[in-house]
Amino acid sequence: MNPKVDFYFQKADKWKNEVEKLREIALSCGLNEELKWGVPCYTFQNSNIVLIHDFKEYCAFLFHKGALLQDPESILIQQTENVQAARQIRFNSLKQIVELEATLKNYIFEAIEVERAGLKIEFKKTAEFTMPEEFQQKLDESSALKTAFEALTPGRQRAYLLHFSAPKRDKTRVDRIEKWIPQIMAGKGLNDLEK
Repeated sequence: MNPKVDFYFQKADKWKNEVEKLREIALSCGLNEELKWGVPCYTFQNSNIVLIHDFKEYCAFLFHKGALLQDPESILIQQTENVQAARQIRFNSLKQIVELEATLKNYIFEAIEVERAGLKIEFKKTAEFTMPEEFQQKLDESSALKTAFEALTPGRQRAYLLHFSAPKRDKTRVDRIEKWIPQIMAGKGLNDLEK
């Protein structure tokens, strides 16, 4: 147990017993406990294997390379269609976790083997993401904007494309694009904060 992570379990309210059990399971598999993204993360040789997180409706194990796991029990969940690597196993009760304990350990051991084998996720290329026509029009109108967008990292490009594609209404998409053009021109990603 890592004392830096204790606060997470002390603050747990609705899912206190459940997340403590998940912690016990992860630690029993020989993983190191660290604090990453404000939640308990369990690693093997400095590689992220699984983390614990809780939400209003459930708590979960999140496997960083869950897409590479066999999932014989069909319990891994892809949170959204845009999540490429991670997969969750969601829980609504301590009883459910206890009943799945052996299975959860098997999934953790498989995730460790994925790391040992050096397996990698084949991520979609930026070109495979939908380009909103409103944004394509802006890129066609401004070579400076096109150059600035192409200079961004692939992850930043994908984040913008997903953000610009999300609204159903044309006007909302246009407004969103207009709002973020200065950020793109400054070479910053959607989630980059001003320093």
